[in-house]
Amino acid sequence: MEIQRPIYLDRLVKRRENGMAKVLTGIRRCGKSYLLHHIYGDWLRSQGVPESHIISVELDDIENAPLRDAQLLYEHIRSRTEGDGTFYVFLDEIQYVSGFSDVINGLMHRSNLDVYVTGSNSRFLSSDILTEFRGRGDEVRIHPLAFSEYLPAHGGSAVEGWVDYVTFGGMPLALMQSDDEMKASYLQSLFSKVYLSDICERNGIKHREALDALVDILASVDGSLTNPSKIASTFQSHGKKGVSDKTVKRYIDFLLDAFLVEEAKRYDIKGRKYIGAVAKYYYEDIGLRNARLNFRQQEENHLMENVIFNELRYRGWSVDVGVVGAREHGKSGRTQSKQLEIDFVANKGSRRLYIQSAFAMPDAAKERQEKRSLNLVGDSFKKIVIVKDAVKLWQDDDGIVTMGLFDFLLDATSWE
Repeated sequence: MEIQRPIYLDRLVKRRENGMAKVLTGIRRCGKSYLLHHIYGDWLRSQGVPESHIISVELDDIENAPLRDAQLLYEHIRSRTEGDGTFYVFLDEIQYVSGFSDVINGLMHRSNLDVYVTGSNSRFLSSDILTEFRGRGDEVRIHPLAFSEYLPAHGGSAVEGWVDYVTFGGMPLALMQSDDEMKASYLQSLFSKVYLSDICERNGIKHREALDALVDILASVDGSLTNPSKIASTFQSHGKKGVSDKTVKRYIDFLLDAFLVEEAKRYDIKGRKYIGAVAKYYYEDIGLRNARLNFRQQEENHLMENVIFNELRYRGWSVDVGVVGAREHGKSGRTQSKQLEIDFVANKGSRRLYIQSAFAMPDAAKERQEKRSLNLVGDSFKKIVIVKDAVKLWQDDDGIVTMGLFDFLLDATSWE
C-alpha cells in the first residue's frame, strides 16, 4: 500500500540543503521513517541523487546498536561521505544516541552534508538542545495520517472512510491491518507496550498505575476543559489519594513530551491574553484515544472536534480555545457577564481563523447559538462553522462561513 504525504514532502523539499539539520519529530509509528527513507528518498533519487549519496542509519534497529555510541556513529558517517557532491544523511530515532547533539554539530561543520534526523521524544528538541544546535536545527513536526492522506489509501467513499477514520484513526500500520479486530488489537498493543512503556522507562516511573489511569481520564474528557487539580480530585474520589496535582501535571508533561496528547490553552480574544489554569487536551490520534477506552464513549461530535484540532495542527496552525465576553439579562432582570467559547482560535504568522465545530445545525435557534460567540469577536479574520453533513458552502451577512466537514478536511483552501 502506497501512502502519499505531499504536504510533508513539500516541507522537506523546501528545506533541502538549507544549511540546517532537519529534525522530524512526532509520535512513534506515525510514519516519520517512511516519509524520510521512501517518500523523500525516492524524490531525491528522481532528481538524480545517486544511491551512494544517501546514507541511512536506523538507530532503533538492534543491528545498529553499536552506532548508538556518538563517536562510532560520527566515524561511520564520515567514512561513507568522502567524495564530491552532496551527501544526504538520514538518522532515525536519534534520541537513542547519548550525546547526539555533538554528532549533529560535528556533521554540520562538513559543507558536503545535508542532515536529516527523526526522533519520537520532544525532549531531544527542547530549548537547551536547540541551543546546542547553535540555531541550526529546523523542526518538521509529523502527525499521523490526515483524512486527506488516509482516504486515497483506504479506497472507499468519504462517508465510508470517515466511519473507519473516526474509529481507528490515522496511524499508518492500523490502516494496513486486514480487519477491525486486528486494527483494534494493534492500537491497544501500541499504546500499552510501546508508548506507555517508553514513557515509564524514559522518566523512571516504576509504578504505572497512576499513568494508566491518567490516560484513561484524558481520553474520557477529550476536548473538555480541565486542569491537574480537577484530575487529582478525580483520582481521590476513586480512592487514589496519593496522586497530587503536581504528579498529574508532571505526568501530563510526559504525555506531551511523547506527542500522545496536545494542549489547547484558553485565550481571551478581547483581552489578548491567556487566562486561567484550565486547558483542553486532544489525542494526537483519535484511534489511539478510542483504543484506550476499548472503543467505548465514541460520541461523534467530540471525535469530530478532535479531528478538526488535529487537522489544523497538521496544516501548521497553532491552536487555542477562544473565550469572548458577553452580557445578557438574567432571570432577575439584571445584566450579567458571561464567557462564551469559540472551539478553536488558529494562528499562523499574521493569519487567524476562528472555528466552531457544530456537528449539526438542524434549526435557526441552533445556528444562532453556534454563531453567537463568533459575532462577538469584532475583528475581520475569517470565521467558520463546520458541520458534519454535506452542505453547500455559504457566507452569511456577518461574514461567517458555514461548510461541511469533508470539504474542510479534503481541501485546505475550501474555506477561502
